[in-house]
Amino acid sequence: EAVTMPSGKYGMQEEWEKEGDQEIMMDFLLPTGIFLKFPVSPNDTIKSIKKMVWKNASSEALFGALGDPDAYVFTCINQTAEREELEEESRRINDVRPFMCVLRLVAREGDRVEKLTNTQISLLIGKGLHEFEAQKNHEVNEFRTKMRMFCEEKAQERQMLPWQQWMKYSFPCDLEPCCSPPEYGSVKSKNNKKIFINLVALRKENTLSPPVVYLCPLLQYIFSCLRNGQNPYLTMVHHSTIHKYQEDQGSMYNQVYKSRSLSRPPPLPLKKVRVQRTTVLVVQAGLFHGSELLCKVVTTSEVTVCSEPLWDQKLEFDINVADLPRMSRLCFALYAVLEKAKKPRGTKKKNKKADCPIAWVNTMVFDYKDQLKTGEFLLSTWPSVPDKSDLLNPMGTVEKNPNVDSAAGLLIRFPNIRPHPLYYPPLDKVPIPKGLYLGGKTLHFTLSNSHTFFEDEKELLWKLRTEVRDHFHESLSKLLLITKWNRHEDVVQLVSLLKNWRDLPGIHALELLDYSFPDPAVRSFTIRCLRKLSDNELLQYLIQLVQVLKYESYLDCDLTTFLLERALSNWRIGHFLFWHLRSEIHVASVSLRFGLILEAYCRGNIHHIRLLTKQNEALGKMKALSDFVKSGSQKMTADDLKLCIRQESYLEALSDLLSPLNPSIILAEIWLVADKCRFMDSKMKPLWLMYNPGAQEDMVGIIFKKGDDLRQDMLTLQMIQLMENLWKKEGLDLRMIPYGCLSTGNKMGLIEVVKNSDTIANIQRNSSNSAATAAFNKDALLNWLKSKNPEDKLDPAIEEFTLSCAGYCVATYVLGIGDRHNDNIMIRETGQLFHIDFGHFLGNFKRKLGINRERVPFILTYDFVHVIQQGRTNNSEKFERFREYCERAYKILCRNATLFVNLFAMMKAAGLPELTSFKDIQYLKDSLALGKSEEEALKNFKVKFNEALRESWKTKVNWMMHSLAKDNRP
Repeated sequence: EAVTMPSGKYGMQEEWEKEGDQEIMMDFLLPTGIFLKFPVSPNDTIKSIKKMVWKNASSEALFGALGDPDAYVFTCINQTAEREELEEESRRINDVRPFMCVLRLVAREGDRVEKLTNTQISLLIGKGLHEFEAQKNHEVNEFRTKMRMFCEEKAQERQMLPWQQWMKYSFPCDLEPCCSPPEYGSVKSKNNKKIFINLVALRKENTLSPPVVYLCPLLQYIFSCLRNGQNPYLTMVHHSTIHKYQEDQGSMYNQVYKSRSLSRPPPLPLKKVRVQRTTVLVVQAGLFHGSELLCKVVTTSEVTVCSEPLWDQKLEFDINVADLPRMSRLCFALYAVLEKAKKPRGTKKKNKKADCPIAWVNTMVFDYKDQLKTGEFLLSTWPSVPDKSDLLNPMGTVEKNPNVDSAAGLLIRFPNIRPHPLYYPPLDKVPIPKGLYLGGKTLHFTLSNSHTFFEDEKELLWKLRTEVRDHFHESLSKLLLITKWNRHEDVVQLVSLLKNWRDLPGIHALELLDYSFPDPAVRSFTIRCLRKLSDNELLQYLIQLVQVLKYESYLDCDLTTFLLERALSNWRIGHFLFWHLRSEIHVASVSLRFGLILEAYCRGNIHHIRLLTKQNEALGKMKALSDFVKSGSQKMTADDLKLCIRQESYLEALSDLLSPLNPSIILAEIWLVADKCRFMDSKMKPLWLMYNPGAQEDMVGIIFKKGDDLRQDMLTLQMIQLMENLWKKEGLDLRMIPYGCLSTGNKMGLIEVVKNSDTIANIQRNSSNSAATAAFNKDALLNWLKSKNPEDKLDPAIEEFTLSCAGYCVATYVLGIGDRHNDNIMIRETGQLFHIDFGHFLGNFKRKLGINRERVPFILTYDFVHVIQQGRTNNSEKFERFREYCERAYKILCRNATLFVNLFAMMKAAGLPELTSFKDIQYLKDSLALGKSEEEALKNFKVKFNEALRESWKTKVNWMMHSLAKDNRP
């Protein structure tokens, strides 16, 4: 039946966006042919609406023909014009937002539990599972089947775990990093036992369903309380409560396993090419193995620009089919050749031509089953990055662009070179030639240099490969880079060497996950090494491990299985793996891969779906509040925000959830009194939300920010956390505050509120009459600390300041953190100094009028020195101790330079503007003096330290200019 819509108005979008609880008239179509119409509240759940339908239908004809309500499900047309079954009946109609106000009741078909689980997973991961089925792709189907079996087996194994192991999964221990205790005598005592204690505190009965267990690892919790001068709160919980929690999880799994016998990514516009004089189109093609070009690039003839250009040309590569490496990828680039405007007469130079990149696409030469591809393939391309000098993009994905409507399609055909299918041969079928044995003296010289290898050195290194394995096993990456992957015999020899190669430490193994090392045997060896990482180490590197998934050539790979296995055996790892994947589901190039891994994780942890869904719903409401605040007039107040939060659907969604930033903390009741919930006055108007966390005494605060990519902040804070762990392991606690930060979606995420703290700018402004003099008030900081720490508390606060100032001086110098001013350096009342907002790093400092504004390598102003010296100008003893902390901290980081360089290199896949290639990591290699001796590194650091001290007045001027600019904002 056709429905007439008023002109210019489509669907019910406006109705759903109205605030408040205004009723909406809805139509209901029953399977008996009866039509009902009655008003519903936007806050009504699907379940309560179904009850209303049965109540209204009871007085209508054919009511007897309707069976049990559970036998029926509502369907609607959703916002993406697809038919959706509303299986999840706890959702509110305002969250479903049907396109039209029509719900149709239909008889349920198939397995209800299975359909409900599928619906819950689709809503949670932001991608309908029907999209995977619609691919009609054998690789996708086989991967889903295999991963589902794997993850469900893991879930069943988990339910069979003995009590202690199950507790370890559900409440993973999080111990404070520390230096190893000294051993007494040479013989270890046999009676020494490690004791792990976890503190588990349950919320009041019936406040959460199912009961969510609040966990705070005991030793770290008590340690942090003592450090912050707070009283620890401990609650004894009877083991029967935990047993019940375990049983609840088990019954949920059994129900699901017994029963078994949303929107598309936005289109990516193509880069517009300005036609200047004659423009022609050309396709370039290259065969790569990782980052290595296997043979000369080939180029098509030029074709005049038209809507469907046709080359109809055979491209031949100078390589034998038998020599193709298993992971060969074919990279294409479509570009236009623009002829530049004519030069004035008299110049003899010819007209120059410019290549203008338009699009690129990559495809594997062998399919996921080792078979050499044959036949036609339509590759939908990706738009080129305008300022990139290279046309081909071997580091890019081998996925096709799913936005086929807005992408150029490249039709290619692989020839049939044999009448039967060709497979890459199993390596065990190829005989291994005997290797050559030479002494290892020359080798040490070659490996100890980080220069590019010359051909004769490569040959020598290859001949000495057994020596490398036996004596320099950590130099595996160098051997892999000089291996001739297009020589089958060499590949066979390398793979046989790998079988009995000693495991590498995690630091060195991480390097091998780069796109330069695509061989399956190498990646398999790498995962073998990474299995030795502890859960805490894995969590520490999880951001990078998720990013390098983008380099994988096929869906089914060792890295994916490894991450799922570890996520399903440690609930905390599972939580963060979920959010790191979920936050990039909108990225077209990884949407399929990440969506499939998310689906597999959910199937292996059905119980976690509910907890994650609650977090997802809360984030949805925060996003709506953020939009409300940004769209409002200039006079929008915090009271308007609270009024909005007080609505039933908002209050419910924003209460009683686990914090995505730290799943050990419950965000119980949102605090709506006084000025606790507000929005900040910066450009993005972040929301500042405070929670009463129930079991704890202190409040918990989170900031929701929409409009900025928080992944760079996440990376910087991860590095600061890593630095702190490395320092603590060597007995140096520099009192850092690597506060929580988590990207949860496209340019949005959460930041932890550090309580009882203020910016240096506010402290200076509050003690001065004008912005111009505020930055020069050297006593402001010390006086503020005195006011917060009277009498004997002052010295410990100054020590906290000294330690943390040293830590952040070294961290900001090493990471090249830019845009430092008194508004993004903060201080806690306890004395701890810390930095926030990391928009620029790796030496990408702001420039004004072509002059670098931040000439100093790190921020060390005289008012900081004034505090360190306890306000006494001649207190050189305290200052020298501060200098000693800095130098000790720097030396520890230099000893771990390889780890930092490898972690940053893995982040090239993230697509952060300031970290796209190895060139960007050069800053880090320089700041950590990679390849230099400790003496040389320290000498250079001392020069930078003195420079920062000498030029601190420039920092003051910068800060004054910043304050004036801020005060003069309209």
